[in-house]
Amino acid sequence: METKKIEISDEALRRGAEEGMDGFLKVFTDKYLEVTEGVPDARTMPLLNGYQHSLLGYHFLREEINEGGFVQLIQNGYGPYIFDNPFAKAMRLFGAKELSRLIYDAKKIYDENRADLEKERDDDEFMAMYERYEAFDDMEEEFMDMEELTTAQIAEYVDNHIEEFAEIV
Repeated sequence: METKKIEISDEALRRGAEEGMDGFLKVFTDKYLEVTEGVPDARTMPLLNGYQHSLLGYHFLREEINEGGFVQLIQNGYGPYIFDNPFAKAMRLFGAKELSRLIYDAKKIYDENRADLEKERDDDEFMAMYERYEAFDDMEEEFMDMEELTTAQIAEYVDNHIEEFAEIV
């Protein structure tokens, strides 16, 4: 499998941009989710380039943290996608320096506790993880505080480097 040419219509991009930065980024990530069938794994990794994976990583990070924090992100299988790839470095390059630092901090906890964090759990065990990994709480709160600015920084980067993220047709 090789990197797939991602095409987005100018009209779809314009409609997304009219909805604001979230809508603008969603046009890209929806296309990436379609191409990867929503699963960033060994089979689908080659379909996207590094820029596209970084943007998709931000999509998953944001979605999971807003819904259930780092514990949910990791339990839903996105730990390796975020922490074992140069995602934090990419966020810094995209202008989201505070998010980059936050990811590096979360990675320390992830790396030290990876086996336990990724262990299959029932609902009660899953809920108990929130107490065991309270160290994530402040990071999640910090993410919530920075999310709007971070999303704006990433949207600006994508807009200024659009050719790295898709071919506009």
